[in-house]
Amino acid sequence: MTQVFEIHSENPQKRLIQSAASIVRDGGVVVYPTDSCYALGCHIGDKTALEKIQRIRSLDKKHNLTLLCRDLSEIGIYAKVHNSSFRLMKAATPGPYTFLLVATRDVPKRLQHPKRKTIGVRVPDNQIILDLLEELGEPMLSTSLILPGDNDPMTDPEEIADRLCGQIDLVIDGGACGMDATTVVDLADGQAVLVREGMGDISAVGL
Repeated sequence: MTQVFEIHSENPQKRLIQSAASIVRDGGVVVYPTDSCYALGCHIGDKTALEKIQRIRSLDKKHNLTLLCRDLSEIGIYAKVHNSSFRLMKAATPGPYTFLLVATRDVPKRLQHPKRKTIGVRVPDNQIILDLLEELGEPMLSTSLILPGDNDPMTDPEEIADRLCGQIDLVIDGGACGMDATTVVDLADGQAVLVREGMGDISAVGL
């Protein structure tokens, strides 16, 4: 059974945020709005939920997964950040950017790129997901909701619930969302390298 919560984009209902957090903690897979597009997410430590997301998106182990964080200080727990990278990230967050960084020991190996040992991190500019992260008290594992065979992310919460019925536990309907994924920047070596140009303006990250 896939539930749908309609949550106000500017003033998220605390009761629904708490319920959504409980679903994530209990191993649920959720779809939620961000400042770029709708995304799939689960608890950072839940292997079964991660495998479910990988099946839904047909992802291989080389695909860089992303940790949604509340702020830059939380990113520092899970990724190694050069001083120059920190300044760049500070100027661009919160916003529609994903940064690839070398993971710390606090990141489970199954979440890291198998060869480069990197992890994607980002601080979204969306009140619903920021409130959910605050309620969880830790990052959430995330990937854009682009299904196999599709070129663009899904945008209609009702269509998402119908198409993924039984495969996910919750759709957070936060209204209209973008059709572009985030801009991805590789900062693993301390130098900004563009991996994917998406919604975020690349000039904001020195590119």
